[in-house]
Amino acid sequence: MNTTDPTITRFEPGAPTGEEGIPLCVPEIRGNEWRYIKECLDTNWVSSVGPFVDRFEQTFAAYTHTKYAVAAVNGTAALHIALLTAGVQPDDEVLVSTLTFIAPVNAIRYVNAWPVLIDVEPTYWQMNPQRVSDFLDKQCHWRDSALYNKTTGRRIRAILPVHILGHPVDMDAIVSIARKYNLMIIEDATESLGAKYKGQMVGQLGDIACFSFNGNKIITTGGGGMITTDNKAWAERAKYLTTQAKADPLEYIHDEIGYNYRLTNVLAAIGVAQMEQLDAYIATKRQIADTYNQALQDIPGLTQQPEAEWAFSIKWLYTILVDETQYGMDSRALLQKLAYKQIQTRPLWQPIHQSKAYVNCQVCGGEVATWLNRHALSLPCSVGITQKQLSKVIETLIRNE
Repeated sequence: MNTTDPTITRFEPGAPTGEEGIPLCVPEIRGNEWRYIKECLDTNWVSSVGPFVDRFEQTFAAYTHTKYAVAAVNGTAALHIALLTAGVQPDDEVLVSTLTFIAPVNAIRYVNAWPVLIDVEPTYWQMNPQRVSDFLDKQCHWRDSALYNKTTGRRIRAILPVHILGHPVDMDAIVSIARKYNLMIIEDATESLGAKYKGQMVGQLGDIACFSFNGNKIITTGGGGMITTDNKAWAERAKYLTTQAKADPLEYIHDEIGYNYRLTNVLAAIGVAQMEQLDAYIATKRQIADTYNQALQDIPGLTQQPEAEWAFSIKWLYTILVDETQYGMDSRALLQKLAYKQIQTRPLWQPIHQSKAYVNCQVCGGEVATWLNRHALSLPCSVGITQKQLSKVIETLIRNE
C-alpha cells in the first residue's frame, strides 16, 4: 500500500470527502429546517433579530435547565463574552485545559488575560482537578483578599473547564476548588450539548457556560453559539455586549465597547429545528459508539475513551487510543491507512502548551495531554453514518494489513 499517495490529502480533518468517502463528522439535516428557513424568508425576518432567535434561546435554556440563554455568532464569540461577563480583567489569569481546541484559550487572550494550562487526567481525558488544586495550593498565595500566582504576580480570576469529546469534566471537584478560592467557573461545553454529570446537564454546573453549533457539532446552525447562565444580570450583560453595547436603540447611544456577535434569525431557525432532533441524535451517537465498542473490544492495541460511572457522554467524536506495539502501527500510520481507503479520521488537537502561540504560558503537567495527542484517533461517527459505512471502517481497522 502506498500511503504517500497524494490523493489522500483530500481527507484532511474537516474536509469533505468524495462520493465514496466516509467523512469524520458532518451535519444531519432531517427535520423542519427548510420549513423554518422559508418562514424567515417569507416574513423577511432574516437578520440578527426575529422570533426564531428568541425561540432558540428559550428552547435551549429549557433543555439545559438554565434560566437564561443568549445566542451568539459562534462558540468562540460566546466564550469571549462569557469571560467579559464573568468579570475577567486584563492581566488576570484563567485556568484552562491544555488538551482542547484552541478557541477557549484564544478567548482568554481576547480579554487580555492569560491562560494557565492544566493537564488532563489519564482516565477520561478531562481537566485534572488534582492539578488545579496543586497549582492553587502550592503556586499561589493570598494578597488583599484575592489569589495571586507567585510566579507571575497576576491575579487568578477563573477556571475554564472544557468538556471534551462529549464527556463531562469531574465538576464536583472543580466547583469545590473554585468555591474555596472564590473563583468563577466558565464551562466550555461546546462539544458536549446534552452530556450529563451526575444527572445534571452540562452548562448549568458553573457560573456561566458556552456552546457551539459549528458544522461538526451534535447540532448545527452552520455557525453559531450560545451562552447559558442562571444569573439574570449576567444574561442581560451578555445580550448587551453581543449587540454592540447599545444602551439606547433609538438614539444609538453606546456606553462601552461592544461586539457584533448576535446570531441571525435564519441560523436560529435552523437551530430550533435541530433542537427538535437533539435527543434522537444523541441516541444515535451512543449506538454508533456501542457498535464500535463491540466490534473493536478484542482487537489488541485499540482502546476507546471510557465513560465514567457518573457521566452520560454524548459520544460526540468516537475516539480510540492506538498502541503501536500491540496493533502494529501508530495512530498517524493508521490515519494514513484509513485515508487511503477514503475514510476520514483525525488526531486530537496539539496540546496548547506545545503551540507556538502559547509556548511561553505556564503549564501544570502536560505529559498526559502530550501522550494522548500522539496515541488518539477519532473515527467517523456522523449521526447519518450508514451501517455499510460503519462496517467498512470496522473491517479496515480489523484487517490490519
